[in-house]
Amino acid sequence: MLLEVAHGQASPCSLTFGQYACAQSDLLQALPDDFLVSLYTCLSPKPASAVDPEYSVLFFSKYDAKKLIAALTMFSQRFSHVPLSLEWSMIFINGLGEKMLEVPDIDSPPVLSQWIHEGLQPFLVEPKVFACLHAKNLSCETFQMIVAALNGIYSDLPVEEQRNLYAGIKHYLIQDESNQKCYSAAIPGLNSTAWFGNYLGSFLEHATVGDLQLFGDEATLQRFTRDPVNIQMISNLTLLRETALYYTSLLTSGLDFPLSSLPDRLVCYLSPSAVSNLSRDDALSLARRITKNCPLNLTHRGITRERAPSSLTAEELQVASSLVRKFEHFPPEILYGLGQAAVGLSISSIENSIRDEDLKASIPALGKVRGWSAEQSSTIINKLLRSGYQIPDGQSLAKLGSLVAGLNSSTLRSLSSEVILEAIKLPEFVEQILPLPSALKMAFVEKLSSSVHHPADLVKYIPDALASYIPKSLLVFGEEKPNIQDLNSKTWTREQAAVFFSDIMKTEPDFSSLSQSVLQGFTCAAANEVEEERFQELAKVMKKKNVKLGEDQLNCLVKMVTLHGIPKDLDSYPKDLLLFLSPSDYAATGSCRQFFANIGEANLDLLQRESSQRKQLLLEALACLRIPGTQVTEENAEVLGRLVCDLGGEYITSSGGNLLKQLRKCDSFLPEQEEAIRSIISSGNTTFGPPAAWSAFTLNELSELIPVFDHSILQQIPKNALTVWLKNFARDAPLSREELATVVEELRPTRHKRADDCPPGKQITEAVLEDDLMPLSYTPEQLRACLKNVSLENHLSQMLTYAFSVEQLAVLKEHLDETYPDGYPESLLYKLGSLISFVTPEDVSKWSIHSADTLAALLINEPTDDQASVIIKRYIDLGNPLNVTALNAIGTRYVCLLNETELKMIDSNSLKLASLNPSACSERTKEILYAKAKSAFSDQQRSPAYYQLIEPYLGGAPAADLKALSKDNVNMNISTFMKLRRDSLMSLTPLEVEGLLGMHLRDLNKWQTTSPIREWVQRQKQSELDKLHVGLTGGTQEGYINLVTPKFQSPSSASLGTVAMAFHLLPALLTSFLMMWVFS
Repeated sequence: MLLEVAHGQASPCSLTFGQYACAQSDLLQALPDDFLVSLYTCLSPKPASAVDPEYSVLFFSKYDAKKLIAALTMFSQRFSHVPLSLEWSMIFINGLGEKMLEVPDIDSPPVLSQWIHEGLQPFLVEPKVFACLHAKNLSCETFQMIVAALNGIYSDLPVEEQRNLYAGIKHYLIQDESNQKCYSAAIPGLNSTAWFGNYLGSFLEHATVGDLQLFGDEATLQRFTRDPVNIQMISNLTLLRETALYYTSLLTSGLDFPLSSLPDRLVCYLSPSAVSNLSRDDALSLARRITKNCPLNLTHRGITRERAPSSLTAEELQVASSLVRKFEHFPPEILYGLGQAAVGLSISSIENSIRDEDLKASIPALGKVRGWSAEQSSTIINKLLRSGYQIPDGQSLAKLGSLVAGLNSSTLRSLSSEVILEAIKLPEFVEQILPLPSALKMAFVEKLSSSVHHPADLVKYIPDALASYIPKSLLVFGEEKPNIQDLNSKTWTREQAAVFFSDIMKTEPDFSSLSQSVLQGFTCAAANEVEEERFQELAKVMKKKNVKLGEDQLNCLVKMVTLHGIPKDLDSYPKDLLLFLSPSDYAATGSCRQFFANIGEANLDLLQRESSQRKQLLLEALACLRIPGTQVTEENAEVLGRLVCDLGGEYITSSGGNLLKQLRKCDSFLPEQEEAIRSIISSGNTTFGPPAAWSAFTLNELSELIPVFDHSILQQIPKNALTVWLKNFARDAPLSREELATVVEELRPTRHKRADDCPPGKQITEAVLEDDLMPLSYTPEQLRACLKNVSLENHLSQMLTYAFSVEQLAVLKEHLDETYPDGYPESLLYKLGSLISFVTPEDVSKWSIHSADTLAALLINEPTDDQASVIIKRYIDLGNPLNVTALNAIGTRYVCLLNETELKMIDSNSLKLASLNPSACSERTKEILYAKAKSAFSDQQRSPAYYQLIEPYLGGAPAADLKALSKDNVNMNISTFMKLRRDSLMSLTPLEVEGLLGMHLRDLNKWQTTSPIREWVQRQKQSELDKLHVGLTGGTQEGYINLVTPKFQSPSSASLGTVAMAFHLLPALLTSFLMMWVFS
């Protein structure tokens, strides 16, 4: 039979693995080179547990080494990037490992490398396979050669395989979590301190701090880091950020290590203490290296972090400040030499230690610095302007570089439009726009739009960083043909793209040429004009481009896609579409498991959490996955994806740690879910272990769940782990300042001693103010005592990003009140941040709010409605206009707070350029704003874009205007329809409603029992409703009238004549009713 298999006359599956293992050696040599591929394909579907692992040893021992290498090479080519079965990998490697160790000259690098590269690679990507190597007592010398061989192919491997191989290497080196193998200072051959290079190589890129600490104690690790071989190797690696910080601290912790020997890649991770004793010359030399090697867009292993220029870490700022403090004066040669480290200049140094002429001469250097705080850049700009610096042209503006952020809006508005237009054509200036504050970006757009009068030109010239700030009304092309290439090159909001989407549909035949940003403007009205076949093509392009649509857009999309039945290729359409379908709709495309795997990856937030639709999806998913009880496996949790967020607390408790990976992706939890998560975490029965054993890296893994932790969990976590996490990870964690403050509370003393004087060593210096761990060092009482005679103004913006507790913030507010008893200066109002929650009406009454930019800076902090109302009133009472900047600052969130007098102050031209949605406001507010919006957009009434512009204001539209819209194919969504003015809606006929809703007409059936649709239905003749063919019931039957109880106004608000007239007509109405009843 074996010969028949060898000659292709019988299937390789016709024999068992045991039969192959017991066959004669010469028969095995007759097998073709691709036999292992065929054998594995036969064996992998079968349970490996029934096979004796010794069969593998016997089978491979009979293979000729060269023959086996040829077979393994083919196997490797076939399965190099295909995951193998773990059980069968273990069985195969058991025999292959034995065979490899018997090969002559296996200790020579070329022979071993051939085995690793050409044969064993597919098996080694499973970390547990390395346990076999450990169990076979593979020597450290041989293992070192295996690592060297793997290191040779490291750069060719996908990142996931690199991680898996690293996990295996680590598994071998720290088996049973004992101290690392392969190092002993007392044993020759094992005493090399080049341990990282010998046993990890490039795989060190995937090591965490926790891993390094398993490889040796701190003294041993320090010896490793200083080994010349390791230093040379580390110069070419990209470590995880926390690992790079730890490695650098180990390397530089002693005074005897010269920073000149530090690899360039590690100068970005220096601690302030490492640079504290440098001479001026050494400080300048180091500053030059930092400028050259530490760009802000740092790429770390596993993540690429695009950091905003203002988001330097506290340690980076402290290192820069430490270097700057080596100098008392700053002539141009020093400022040029400092380069990026000039970001450490204090406000007092800028004001007092740089001469005006030196500052002007250093603009080219200072303009290249990234990370200026708002205070620094504005101080530099103001000093320049006071000294007579002029901005006569675009070149002069562009020359400011990153300092442009220091311009205020009023200065920018004072420049001519030509200056702005010239500057934005310069690539070096465009780079500086992205990090600018919103108020400044809006001012740029305002200046540009005032000088560029055609939408196509505006789109052409506007930098991408400003595109999303263009008012919608300026993107109506009308008779002008849009340039698709220009539109594709910019990033738009969904609302902007909706305005010109209709124009695109008419002019662009190739939907695949449109960008994701343009396609997200999809509107039902525009798509309705496209032929069905073209529409299907459009929907599929949206899937390929990963276009994210809103609920109303998807509601329309699903209706149009399924207009003539459910497509059999639903996987070709956007995944989010499936949220509005059922598993039975998907049956022709794939299994229910596949359906819910797609649902798990969709944007579940498009459906309200408690909606019946979302609950039904969860029930169907549990039924599909055959989860009878409340225990969910890790595999099923992976399929459920975001649906895990809807599982009740009993599921979380029963499933142990199986759900934690998915729960980390949830935005919020119900109280019972939080309690269940706390129970699971406290038990310690998860892969993360008990909180008492956690490291900073564990906290980083669980950072999304930290807000759920209560005091009992937080107090178990080692304080050192919490401190390291706050120092190195918290900045990138998805937590609010308030949530971080909860962690900080755990690290401060529980008893607060009263402190009349600042305790020794607690004096608040500039270095303390720049330390984001400052909240850890002070109780509220100590903070109050130590803040005496300390000016916070120049550091306030930065400090308010720190995790201060509510009590500490109250002390900061109290300090400001004492410093400015007559009210805060306007410059300080820009910096209040989280202190806004402590502001009282009395505070606001003392403020001088002289610009809309200041109003925007205050309202961006999201004060309560009561606070916002007082702030807006103060702004208006001081005679300031409700211009575009003010309206955008007030925004949709606060527009409903404006009273009738304030609303009437709004100019229609300002409203035209603002972005508001008053649909949640009172009827009177909506009426006033609708009238102004109608006037503002009157020049666009014949344009398809008119509906997109007026839609947010339609809640205040009179019936006559809605009747006119019903003739324009607007496809109004049901949510907008239900927010229309009640009297206007009741005046509409079924035919007019059909004209308004278009594709959404069938939604009436779903909402017909809900007010105000219920009342509208009751007012219509049933025969007219039947003509809509959407199943509406409850209308007036022929021969009957609906007596709707009249809601008479009280005598105080209606004349007695009107009331008398109503009663006078009552007998006639009753007579008419009786006659109709008799004749019917």
